[in-house]
Amino acid sequence: MRILERSVFVGPSLYAHFPVIRLELDLGELEQWPTGRLGPVFVDGLIAALPGLAEHGCSYREPGGFIRRMREGDGTWLGHVLEHVAIELQNVAGEDVTFGKTRSIDKPGVYSVVYEYVQKEEGVAAGELALRLLSSLLPVELQVRGSVPEGWEWPAARDEFIRYAQRRALGPSTASLVRAAEERDIPWLRLNEQSLVQLGHGKYQQRIQATVTGRTPHIAVELASDKEETNKILASLGLPVPKQELVQSEEGALRAARRLGVPVVTKPFNGNHGRGISIHLMTDEEVIEGFKAAREHSRSVIVENFLSGDDHRLLVVNGELVAATRRTPGHVIGDGNSTIAQLVEVVNADPRRGVGHEKVLTRIELDAQATMMMERVGYTAASVPKADEIVYLRSTANLSTGGTATDVTDIIHPDNRDMAVRAIRAIGLDVGGVDFLSTNIAESYKSIGGGICEVNAAPGFRMHVSPSEGTPRDAAGPVIDMLFPPGSPARVPIAALTGTNGKTTTARMLAHITKMAGYTPGLTTTDGVYIDGQRTVEGDMTGPVSARMVLSDPQIDIAVLETARGGLLRAGMGVTKVNVGAVLNVQSDHLGLKGIDTLEQLAEVKRIVIEVATDCAVLNADDPLVLKMSGYTDAKVICYVTMNPSHALVREHVRAGGRACALEAGVNGAMITLYDKGSHIPLLWTHLIPATLEGRALHNVQNAMVAASMAFSLGIKLDAIRQGLRTFDTTFFQAPGRMNVYSEHPFKVLFDYGHNAHAVAVMADLAGRLDVTGRRIVVLAGPGDRRDEDLVAIANAVAGRFDHYICRRDDALRGRDGDEVPGILARALRAAGVTDDAISIIPDEQKAIDAALGMGRAGDLLLVFADALVRSWKQIIKFRPEGAAELRAEPGATPITPPVTEASFDEASFADLGDVVRDERGVRFSRESDD
Repeated sequence: MRILERSVFVGPSLYAHFPVIRLELDLGELEQWPTGRLGPVFVDGLIAALPGLAEHGCSYREPGGFIRRMREGDGTWLGHVLEHVAIELQNVAGEDVTFGKTRSIDKPGVYSVVYEYVQKEEGVAAGELALRLLSSLLPVELQVRGSVPEGWEWPAARDEFIRYAQRRALGPSTASLVRAAEERDIPWLRLNEQSLVQLGHGKYQQRIQATVTGRTPHIAVELASDKEETNKILASLGLPVPKQELVQSEEGALRAARRLGVPVVTKPFNGNHGRGISIHLMTDEEVIEGFKAAREHSRSVIVENFLSGDDHRLLVVNGELVAATRRTPGHVIGDGNSTIAQLVEVVNADPRRGVGHEKVLTRIELDAQATMMMERVGYTAASVPKADEIVYLRSTANLSTGGTATDVTDIIHPDNRDMAVRAIRAIGLDVGGVDFLSTNIAESYKSIGGGICEVNAAPGFRMHVSPSEGTPRDAAGPVIDMLFPPGSPARVPIAALTGTNGKTTTARMLAHITKMAGYTPGLTTTDGVYIDGQRTVEGDMTGPVSARMVLSDPQIDIAVLETARGGLLRAGMGVTKVNVGAVLNVQSDHLGLKGIDTLEQLAEVKRIVIEVATDCAVLNADDPLVLKMSGYTDAKVICYVTMNPSHALVREHVRAGGRACALEAGVNGAMITLYDKGSHIPLLWTHLIPATLEGRALHNVQNAMVAASMAFSLGIKLDAIRQGLRTFDTTFFQAPGRMNVYSEHPFKVLFDYGHNAHAVAVMADLAGRLDVTGRRIVVLAGPGDRRDEDLVAIANAVAGRFDHYICRRDDALRGRDGDEVPGILARALRAAGVTDDAISIIPDEQKAIDAALGMGRAGDLLLVFADALVRSWKQIIKFRPEGAAELRAEPGATPITPPVTEASFDEASFADLGDVVRDERGVRFSRESDD
């Protein structure tokens, strides 16, 4: 049994609309060993290792259902068992995950195992530990050598996994804030491996780190960390604080203790979480030990009066006390028979106690501090305390060291409440905790005494959210309401679009429209991330990483996400939902890769964008596979886009008050028209849109219709949509590799990145629509990782439409031999009836383009399908027909000019090309990039 492949999906995918991990698991010979055959020893051993499996319902949808599946008849297969074990391991570590799905796939004995996760590293580790646990429970003769390391023990492995998971999980305070944000539909992003979290998107974002917010003044945090200065400020306001002195040596600590009078407390000058604090020190020896403990955390040590009373934490948020908790140090209560060590085991057996922050309470450890506390009362771990005798094993009441918490919010005296609020305001914190000692929190400190020990920035919330006793308090909610007052925005509008062809152009059109409407758009495309029209990151940025980049940018107020097939299959979407989702088309491309072999399967992948749309789903009604997606969206509105004004379904949809965008014929040409709630809205003549080449480029007419529909569904005004479409063109600067036209030679060059049969056919059709007095010449290629039939389809898309065909390959061979792709294209052209003298095979892209340019005569049209876009575009605009004419002087000579290399260009002469060209690395487009 082994894992063949692992995929981690960070968002909506083929398998779920939330984060999941998919394992391709090969059972090998264990395919013949379901749980029924493995027998009760295996099942009982698994239940003993993970008792929580008894709560899994599985297909029976009731507790015990999964155990029943394992025991009845043949039982179930180990892939299914691994799914449940991986889920339960995360439950044991404190994560609330429940979803799983296991299915057999085409290969014998191989299963697709899918399970939910919260933290990536923890989820991956859960799958690996599940595999090891199952292997350890198998009969020895079925175990694969090395699958269970020598000396491996389940209890130790389980505890190590829990600690590993907790080191990577959000802390309890941060997690409570994230939950409160989710309850208010506020999105969040984890920004590092610790507790730095972004709440909200774009310009609306706020940040937290644990319980420190982006609004917490730095000087307030510094003051709270300076315990001596805090004490002075509070004392100057008449607030109750103990007397204290700052010392740097043992002798200084002893002198301070004598001046203040014992008992005293020693603590680090700038410590936190109760680390290094020693209380009720009476003797010189105890003072010295306390000084040493504090010095482990700080160079300077505070010695202060010991205040008697219970330890209370008073939580203040935005000037109001929201919770009060009495904390009790970790302790045991004697029964007259058991040793302290045995009593600790009893306490730790409480199911509420776990490792670290795994559960509400933390296990008590018999460590050096516990030994010191026992020695103070003359005990050791083997001592037997009297019945009902309390033996404290910690000097401080922190939950992280085994303490307990009791909520006292409802009984705190108003004077004590006001005192806490004044203390936090005095330090300047928006969120702060006051450590207050009092014998009775229900009585005023003015009458019974008491004092403030510390003021804490970043106070922990666990004791308030999950107290050992009393009412849990919503400590996180007031923080979120402070950062995002009710009614204030937290999300930016998000538009996502996908399809086989046209994604990049449509995404750029939509981003341009939003900018014309006054927005600051964040755009992801196949050539980079753009913020307000400026490229900030270069490369194929159509996956979840780029979506995160855009939504993390504090400048943007709207996001346009081009979403590619490759990213969806590798890692899912980068957002859980979008306001407007669109699918342009589903055509044959990338089939045979990553398990997607049919157009129907490809449509299922692209449908994900529609499935997560909340406000509007924009669908190309002229594509049958896209049209069927209407049954898979929960969006409030469906907007159909059609170039056929007689489309029966769209007509009925419009008559029912639905939204649509149609192309209607008029006296002045074709009009893009919107319909919504019975309104008929003429938008713009197609010949007024530069990107359509006076309406001839029908594919860009359709792209403009989709962009307009998405913009309208985002609430953008009609005038802004019209202005955006009228000012968007397909120059290389605005849309590199998307139907760029160069007309400065005696002949015209049409330059495109088309790389599948549908895209190539669209451009070939456009070439046929353009007025050409001379010849039509095409430079043709196909990606090396496409199937032979896909390359043949590319050739058939242009066959018979041109006067000369130059077949080439890309620089990246993608598993093919050097001349294999152009050879397949040429053979397909011949099979389609193209004569040999009309076909040239020139494998190198630069030489192929140069040959086409050299053949060009006045009135000709060259259609160039390029891969290295910047290099090829430079080659076209720097070409000099005069130089080509000299090389054509010799009769019968091949009309090829010397190849032009990128290094030969004077970069200064290309300043007008903008950042796309000035980047010395160029814009790198892979064939995978536009999927």
